Amino acid sequence: MVAQLNTLLRAAHEHVCPVPPVAGAVSAVRRRAAALLAEWNVCPEIVEDSLLVVSELVTNAIVHARPPAELRLSWVRGDHPATLRVEVTDAGPDPAVGATRAGIDPDEHGRGEAIVHALATRHGIRVSPGRVTRWAELVAS
Repeated sequence: MVAQLNTLLRAAHEHVCPVPPVAGAVSAVRRRAAALLAEWNVCPEIVEDSLLVVSELVTNAIVHARPPAELRLSWVRGDHPATLRVEVTDAGPDPAVGATRAGIDPDEHGRGEAIVHALATRHGIRVSPGRVTRWAELVAS
């Protein structure tokens, strides 16, 4: 009986969105994520941090990895705590990226991982053949 009640009290939402490897994709995906977070009534205290995490993980996939990439958002609220999970999966590192990094200003790139680590309650990377998933969870208090 208790298990049934716990299941009924939890509300979960999930959305998967392709990330096209084109200019403007990060802002388009971020706008879509913002609309979903509003639709799901995600706690305002984590919305801005969540959108920054989305931007950083999507940018990483576009700049440093091979397509295809996709964003998966999961929002689970219920007893406690409400958690938003952000995942971006891509086809793994792009070998050509190392060759082009020489001309990139380090002041303009390279802080995304530190930003995600600072904002997320938990974060990590899952690697499987042909796929890399970077994920972060933000927990509402």
